[in-house]
Amino acid sequence: MDMATKGNVGLLERTFKLSQHGTDVKTEILAGITTFMTMAYILVVNPLILADAGMDRGAVFVATALSAAIATFIMGFLANYPFALAPGMGLNAFFAYTVVLTMGYTWQFALAAVFIEGIIFIILTFFNVREKIIDAIPMGLKNAVSAGIGLFIAFIGLANVGLVKSGGAILEIGNLRDPLVVLTLAGLVLTAGLLARNIKGAFLVGMLVTTAIGMGIGIVALPQGFIAAPPSLSPIFGALFQVETASIFSIQMVIVVFTFLFVDLFDTVGCLVGLAAKTKMLDENGKLPKAKQALFADAVGTTAGAILGTSTVTTYIESASGMTEGGKTGLTAVVTGILFLVSLFFAPIFTAIPSQATSPVLILVGVLMASSMLEIDFHDMTEAIPAFLTIIMMPLAYSIAEGIMFGVISFAGIKLLAGKGKSVTPALYVLAVVFIFKIVVAG
Repeated sequence: MDMATKGNVGLLERTFKLSQHGTDVKTEILAGITTFMTMAYILVVNPLILADAGMDRGAVFVATALSAAIATFIMGFLANYPFALAPGMGLNAFFAYTVVLTMGYTWQFALAAVFIEGIIFIILTFFNVREKIIDAIPMGLKNAVSAGIGLFIAFIGLANVGLVKSGGAILEIGNLRDPLVVLTLAGLVLTAGLLARNIKGAFLVGMLVTTAIGMGIGIVALPQGFIAAPPSLSPIFGALFQVETASIFSIQMVIVVFTFLFVDLFDTVGCLVGLAAKTKMLDENGKLPKAKQALFADAVGTTAGAILGTSTVTTYIESASGMTEGGKTGLTAVVTGILFLVSLFFAPIFTAIPSQATSPVLILVGVLMASSMLEIDFHDMTEAIPAFLTIIMMPLAYSIAEGIMFGVISFAGIKLLAGKGKSVTPALYVLAVVFIFKIVVAG
């Protein structure tokens, strides 16, 4: 090992305290690569989802990679945790399919809401409010929100490729003989098999193989090259600042921002605590050291991402894959962030992957998120009914916000009527009143 290499290793040791955490440079680099492989599907899926909202797919690809890199670097250097971040699944679906396509707002309006959410998160994180808010929400509803988002994402995946479509009373099965539908089913089986065998990067490998099969049989267009300069950000960069002042201070903006805040609170804090618990990073009191620094990563990432042109940035549960490979410090996160930057020059490959290859990932991410239902007490009707309403209303109403609203209101109301009103926190009653006010005022 030459002097330069020793110096670099020494710098990394001092920066990330590798030996103190029982790890080394090689292990951390491999862990970072594994994490990137596991979550790189977001570079394909996020642009496709936000493109449905009218945004430029190539520009969103760049915004996705840059926002992921920024937030993950902050996590690595500031908190020294091996957690990676990127625009969140579920939150991007809410952005596109609820705020834009259902509520009818522009994607610029949605970006402004994300930006405001990020600023609020920075403030709440600084004053340690986010952890206290999370503590006020019952665990049953937290798990229900996660499971409901999973079903919603899976439903989007099924609908995007025509596996289900409008018809019958409400829905009906699609044309299972359509070559594109058959390709989707083949991709689903392939990716599920890879996932079941614990293959690293199962989602990414599944998407690439499915795409290759589609191209090989001529039903998917070939990429226009492999390496290229990143697409332009200009179609979406800073677009949030085009929103009129009156819209910024409207009740509609308050409702949208509140919902983003509500969903993201569960997503990030729950993910952080879950990952830390699995890898024994929590202290003797069950708390996460440097929680504030970790939460700053998604707050700043969300704010920067909104300016760049993407939906809310959050911590990814897929970080567990790199941690399983031995990643224990922020160096793992930094390596993942670097790979997000490198991916910018492979846009032709990522943007050529069709929905037939990404929909299986959406369906399987839904499966993973739906596992939260196992933590819900279905023997207690005051817990089961609100949880079920939360879960089922998200896909049926095609809205994450509606599912949360039904869950919160029913939880407070049923507990109160069952004589268990004292078990409900004052904060949850306030949330219920806010949602009822929203129904009365906005419908």
